[in-house]
Amino acid sequence: MSSVYSKICEYIRQFPGGLAWRLKKHSSVIEKHLNPNEEILFIFCGQKTINPWDIFSTCIIAITNKRLMLAQKKVLFGYTFVSVTPDMYNDLTVKEGLFWGMIDIDTIKEHIILTKLSKKALNVIETQITEYMIKEKQKYKLREDYKEIEI
Repeated sequence: MSSVYSKICEYIRQFPGGLAWRLKKHSSVIEKHLNPNEEILFIFCGQKTINPWDIFSTCIIAITNKRLMLAQKKVLFGYTFVSVTPDMYNDLTVKEGLFWGMIDIDTIKEHIILTKLSKKALNVIETQITEYMIKEKQKYKLREDYKEIEI
């Protein structure tokens, strides 16, 4: 069993109530794109769709020490992989509904909308993403300030 799959199973046990399918297949896409010095800090799963009736758009979202990764294995062939580096991140919106929650990650290029998340996990997911991005953006700003002084 892969370490990514075991981590996503741990998330499901800790925060039941979300909607997710084929987690082992999606985990293999994350494994494929992990770089040698990259480690997973937090992982969760949800539906990457805005359609309330679509329940077949499961993806796994991993926060690593370098970026935010979204992976979705297609049913027949292929997969979709999205990588969001801290410099591309803008902000995050959390919405809680009757049964599930939703998170909208705003990047420079697009809005990544994750739905059918466990309501119990919303606060934890928001905290993990926000704290990671703030910490990484501060490092990025320090590097930019240093470049300006150096010139």
